[in-house]
This record gives sequence, structure tokens and C-alpha cells, in this order.
Amino acid sequence: MWDFHVGKSVSIMMRTWPFIVFRMIVCFGITLAYIIATGTGASVGYGVGHISTDPDGPLSFALWGGVVGFGVVSVAVYWIREYILYIVKAGHIAVMVHLIDGRDVPGGQSQIAYARDVVKERFAEANILFVLDQLVKGAIRAITNLLGGFAAFLPIPGLGGLVSFFNTVIRLSLTYVDEIILGYNNRINSDSPFETARQGVVLYAQNGKTMVKNAIWLAVIMWSVSFVIFLAMLAPAGAILYFMPGQLGGWAFVLAIVFAWAFKAAFIEPFAVASLMQVYFKTIEGQVPDPDWDRRLTEASSKFRQLRDKALASFDGSRWSRPTPTA
Repeated sequence: MWDFHVGKSVSIMMRTWPFIVFRMIVCFGITLAYIIATGTGASVGYGVGHISTDPDGPLSFALWGGVVGFGVVSVAVYWIREYILYIVKAGHIAVMVHLIDGRDVPGGQSQIAYARDVVKERFAEANILFVLDQLVKGAIRAITNLLGGFAAFLPIPGLGGLVSFFNTVIRLSLTYVDEIILGYNNRINSDSPFETARQGVVLYAQNGKTMVKNAIWLAVIMWSVSFVIFLAMLAPAGAILYFMPGQLGGWAFVLAIVFAWAFKAAFIEPFAVASLMQVYFKTIEGQVPDPDWDRRLTEASSKFRQLRDKALASFDGSRWSRPTPTA
């Protein structure tokens, strides 16, 4: 079915427990901010609504106050996403790469300090990593079409609607490819992140069927677990909103989604990244980027062209050689 070892992924998660705890603090801190902002907005709206002559004023204003509070936190989370990527995700990936290759890393809290130094060495500023991340995500979107989508896995005519649906599933399953490419960047100890990312994307594309198959299996696992968590969170979310003013019962659904996202980001995502990196590193062993795939991606994706241009601007990427992981 899949080509990764579940036990190894779980072991990597356990050995990087400082980052799991760090993720929990960040993700559940964001969840708490949503709760506080929504409750505060609803309370303020409820109070303002008493000034209105409309008998339903307090309830209506409370609802809109909750919407405003939720929106404010969403904007704040959007603006700190670079920091979250730079400190939480990139650092955790750097440590996981070492463990996948059988190399030792510091234990305890020092893991975070160690990873921060590694990431800082690769990406001096958070915006560099963020730009790289966005370009890789954009380039990856072209791979599904180049592979022929689901039709390449099930070449049966007359299934247009089904193929279209599963192509959407495939695109959604590629969520963590950018993090796999980041892991590749760390693994080969690259001093030219854009060129290494360019190579990593091409290597992913030329092994696309193997990688997509595993990504789909992981997506099914993650969505299933996330849905179970969502159902489990409906009751506590409803209980929290019960004590808030106004008609906020419908927000229990939204809050349960936020809780499920927090669990997913803290626990499930690291498992998926560790699993996909196992498959990717094993699959590309001994390979070099295929110039034909580089050409096809260049023609198909403007983001890949931007990645190529940045690579060529920072380093002579016209000649590729086989990268060798550092010991």
C-alpha cells in the first residue's frame, strides 16, 4: 500500500517531543486567542446592543461582535505565518532529517536552539524561507497535470466526473510537499536554497507517481483522524460557547474546526512530514534531476520559472551535479 514505516514516523515524533510541545503551545495558543477574541467581541456586542431600540439588538450585536473578534485573530494569524513557518516548521524538519538519516541531535529543549541555528544558517531571514515556500507550493501544483492526474493511476475511459474528483483529492494531498523539499534542502547541507529547491521539485516530479500514491494514503489517514477529532471537539466547543452571551451556539461548529486544526497541526502534520520524507529520500537515492522534467515544469508553471530565475541569480544552476548528504 504505502512505502513509509508508521513505527519509524511515530518514533521520530517521540524523539522530537520538544517540538511537539512547542507546536502544541503555538497551535493551542492560537485556539485560545480565537476563544477569547470571539467571546470578548460577543460580550462587547451584547452590551452595545442594549442601546439599540430593536428587541433583538443584543443578540444580533453579540453575533456580529463574535464575527469581528474571530476575524481579527484570523488576520493576526495570517501575518505571523512567516514566523510560524520559520521557527516551528523549519526547525522541526531540520531535526527530523537528522533522525531519518540516523544522525544524533541534541536532546531536550536544546533541540529547538540547535534547529534555530541550523535554519538561520540556511535562511538568514524569515522572508527568504517564506518566498521559497510559496514558490515551491506553486510549482508543485503543476505536477498533478503533468502526471496525468488520477487518469494515470486508473486509465479507464468514461469516468470523467470520478477522475475530476480524484484529481482534486490528489491536489489536496500535496499539502506537505514544500516541507519535504525543505527537508531535502537541509539534508544536503545546501548553501543555495533556491537552486536546491529547484532540484528537489524536479526530483519529486520525476518520481511523482510513487510520491503521490503515498501522499494520498497519508491524506486519507489525516482526514479521517481530523474528522474524528472534530466530532470529539463539538461537545467541549459547545460547552464553552454556552457560557458566552448571545446566540453563539452555531459557532460551536466553527470552534470545533479550530480545535481539530490545532490537534492536526501539533500532532498529525509532523507524522505526515516524517512519513513523506522517508519515502522521498529513499526514492531519490542515487538519482539526478532530469533535464526533461525541468523543461516541462518550466513550461507549465510560472512559479517554477520564478524559482529557476532566483536559483540562477544566486548561483550558477545551469549545471547540476548529484548532491551528497552530509554525514
